[in-house]
Amino acid sequence: MALNSQVREKVRLGPLLTVLSGASFVASLDLFVVNVAFGDIAASYPGYSLGDLSWVLGGYAIVFAALLVPLGRWADRVGRRRGFLLGLALFTAASAACALSPSLWLLVAFRLLQAVGAAALTPAGLGLLISTVPEAKRAGAVRIWAASGAAAAAFGPVVGGLLVEASWRWAFLINVPIGIAFLIATVRLVPDFRPTARDTDLDLFGAVLLTVGIGALALGLVQGPDWGWGDPRIAIAFTVTAASVALFWWSNSRQREPLIEPAMLKVCTFAWSNVTALAFSAAFAAGLLANILWLQQVWGYSALLTGLAIAPGPLMVPVFAIVGQFLSRRFSAGALTAAGSALWAAGALLVLSSVGMEPQYASELLPGWMIAGVGVGLALPTILSSATAGLPQSRAATGSAVVTMSRQIGTVLGVSMLVALLGTTAGYEDTHSAFQLAWSAVAVVAVVAALAASGMNPPREYLSTARG
Repeated sequence: MALNSQVREKVRLGPLLTVLSGASFVASLDLFVVNVAFGDIAASYPGYSLGDLSWVLGGYAIVFAALLVPLGRWADRVGRRRGFLLGLALFTAASAACALSPSLWLLVAFRLLQAVGAAALTPAGLGLLISTVPEAKRAGAVRIWAASGAAAAAFGPVVGGLLVEASWRWAFLINVPIGIAFLIATVRLVPDFRPTARDTDLDLFGAVLLTVGIGALALGLVQGPDWGWGDPRIAIAFTVTAASVALFWWSNSRQREPLIEPAMLKVCTFAWSNVTALAFSAAFAAGLLANILWLQQVWGYSALLTGLAIAPGPLMVPVFAIVGQFLSRRFSAGALTAAGSALWAAGALLVLSSVGMEPQYASELLPGWMIAGVGVGLALPTILSSATAGLPQSRAATGSAVVTMSRQIGTVLGVSMLVALLGTTAGYEDTHSAFQLAWSAVAVVAVVAALAASGMNPPREYLSTARG
């Protein structure tokens, strides 16, 4: 049953925020830690191509993207605290299994289970926060919860570098005691919330179709360099992608509770925010991994040194997220997002025009990376905060989940694009050329995001109608 106002008033906001934001922080942190650990994971499983190894990142993002919305509705059906606890328990257990994985493909399989857990705990945690915090404090609490992702981006590279110095397996094993502590704290501190409507459809068929479609596209892109672009298996992968996406949209339009409500896509702010989120996330994922691979594979940096080198960029994110909040009083969401995307593109171009064979971090990589970090701080929080502005209040939570799904799809495409462009290179000259091509592609996709951001500013009268 729903919480009444008396129960809400008794909720201790500090402990509640610590538990719900902390669990979200750990799930987000894992992404950045694994990026830094990528080189050491590759060394533990010799003989695998970059395409094979990329599934450690891409597989997680695919499953997370496809299951985020249906598992959020599942949590509404079974109870949000139960959904949060089960998701956190699965994430914690899968983290332990990842740490103990004896082979690459078992690691990928356990990463998929991790993603299922994250896809369950993320919407359930936000739903618990919204349903348990008094209305007067709700907006601030949600901002703190959302800021945990920016904090994970800032601390992830350094934490990952420190952990990987001992072993990349610690990047997963550290989640176990933290997860257990949050499980105990949730039982003791977080009240349950059960919506009165219990007949929500989950549309698992749509989630499966979306998973197959994204996975087949990623497979075709990452295996293209190894198998050859003319290989029949690549043609089959792209054919499966097209068929799955077409069938998904056909099925989605006939569901009582579709994964993506067609009516929401008619709200131009929401539709263009999703396009922008997908493009910007693709550029972000590809750019982040490209810089990490360059530092480790070309300049020979250790995991710890890589983490320290990457950290200044993400540290710009929370700072300029605050700056963006102040600028939003004078500039539109589309203008801020376009500026942030353009800065990310400029940072990528500066890096590709500067880096050389000998490590010159302060003069060659750091300036472009700092500019890129400023861009993320302006663009990403603006996309997330404005995406649901044109939706009715009753659709805000679902809209947020769909935008997060678009971000994860963008991550899959970005990593896949990078792997396809880097391919199998030999020698410095080939490697340098491949990375320059990759950074150029990152800049182009970021420019696409900047152009798409103009659609995030609908006419005022349209926005009023959509809100009604």
